Amino acid sequence: MRDALLIALFAFLGAAAAGALGACVLLLVRRRSLTVHLAVVAAVAVTAMLAGTLAVAQAMFLSAHDLRVVTTVVAMAAVVSLATALLLGRWVVARSRDLARAARSFGDGGDFAAPDGPATAELAALSRELQTTSRKLAESRNRERALETSRRELVAWISHDLRTPLAGLRAMAEALEDGVAAEPDRYLKQIRTEVERLNDMVGDLFELSRIHAGTLTLSLSRMSLYDLVGDALAGADPLAREHGVRLVGDRVEPVPVEVDGREMSRVLGNLLVNAIRRTPADGTVAVAAERSAEGVVLSVTDSCGGIPEEDLPRVFDTGWRGTHARTPPAGAGLGLAIVRGIVEAHRGTATVQNVTGGCRFEVRLPAPEG
Repeated sequence: MRDALLIALFAFLGAAAAGALGACVLLLVRRRSLTVHLAVVAAVAVTAMLAGTLAVAQAMFLSAHDLRVVTTVVAMAAVVSLATALLLGRWVVARSRDLARAARSFGDGGDFAAPDGPATAELAALSRELQTTSRKLAESRNRERALETSRRELVAWISHDLRTPLAGLRAMAEALEDGVAAEPDRYLKQIRTEVERLNDMVGDLFELSRIHAGTLTLSLSRMSLYDLVGDALAGADPLAREHGVRLVGDRVEPVPVEVDGREMSRVLGNLLVNAIRRTPADGTVAVAAERSAEGVVLSVTDSCGGIPEEDLPRVFDTGWRGTHARTPPAGAGLGLAIVRGIVEAHRGTATVQNVTGGCRFEVRLPAPEG
């Protein structure tokens, strides 16, 4: 029993010395190829076995004949181990390089295509992750291109909408200054109207910038949707009378919601103004609110005649104004983008669909907690 313990001790000491030396070598080659690392590991394993055997032999536990036999066996094992390590290392390195080339393709703006051929479980998992990342990058690039297009359109439309009233204001101011205005009071009233419209446009731009920057702060409180809709209808009634449009709100349930009253009033106001302006005289704009399985559904239905199917996905985009002429009454195309931003900030969704004679905008809000 004592001899067995001594053999184990000497073998351990020899193997430990070889392991320590191998650790130092691995530290020195830590920046080298995986093939080198695998070769070093194989060499350490064989060297540890040989060192332990020599330590035991030096302690006179092995005869010269037995030592030659063991040394020969270890040498053959070393050859096979090193060859196997080199082959495995070269194969893994080759697969890694294929994966790196494939990854470089989607980094340059292309799509990632996993390299053909077998791979280790880790490399296969990395390939799947790269495919997922490539798909997300492609979606992000598409969104960025769409956003950039929307920004260009917005800049063009805003420039047009600002230039027209500013030119009118300048002409009216010069006429008043030169004393050639036939009806000064009418000029002053028109100036006030244009200034208010420009102020509303700047307010919309500021609101949209807060939404895009993620700095829109909501002050949530529980209130009745019936009261919100009632206030919005009262505020939109003068515009509806001016356009000869009937406002209907007899399908509004007193459903409780937890919203920011000011921001949600802006949502309702934008939807109503948009519906009234696009509904012909003697048309109807109907507002409804009811419970749903997910929470609350608020809808505004107009009589605009419908929106072309190809335009429906763009209705809530910044700057979208459809096929209507780019005249000041059509607005700057910010109202519906603000609606979507505010609704999504409330963890809701805003959608649009065509119905008979017009279209219906729906705002879905989650049910209040508690």
